[in-house]
Amino acid sequence: MKIKLFLFSCFFILMLTPSVMAQKFGYVDTEFILKKMPEYQEAQKEINKLSETWQSEIEESYKEIQGMYDELQAEDVLLTKAMREERMKEIQHKEEEVKAYHKKVFGFEGMFFLKKKELIKPVQDKVFEAVSKVAKEKRLQVIFDKSGSLVMIYTDPIHDYTDYVLEELGLGDPNDTVK
Repeated sequence: MKIKLFLFSCFFILMLTPSVMAQKFGYVDTEFILKKMPEYQEAQKEINKLSETWQSEIEESYKEIQGMYDELQAEDVLLTKAMREERMKEIQHKEEEVKAYHKKVFGFEGMFFLKKKELIKPVQDKVFEAVSKVAKEKRLQVIFDKSGSLVMIYTDPIHDYTDYVLEELGLGDPNDTVK
């Protein structure tokens, strides 16, 4: 009985092996592809501009707070305890407002995150559609992203489909022929 079960298991494994080995895979470098796309570069410029604007607003607010602290320290000897406490409350309130604004802008799912998502997602969707089309045309079951967190110690260029995706997006090098 054990021998029959062992032979059946071996037969089952042998039957599965060809189907596993027949799978085709490839990889693309989405970071490289995105850098070639003018709409991605424009989105990045807009994101950077917004980030710099918001960051400078926050820095300006912190400078204002520092000025309030400096003013308080300079006038400290002239203020009563109640006046000093009132000023400290104002400064702390201003600090809390700036921290809340910073969180609203740069925090998890803040305005920066949402704007980046809004600008980048259509470009990423376009790349995904091109990758899907190339995968179907080349009959690939799996495509890895070389630029992602997946670590590839060695990659054979024969499995690199980045150029095909660039061609699909109309961004291929006219001097480069993809076969």
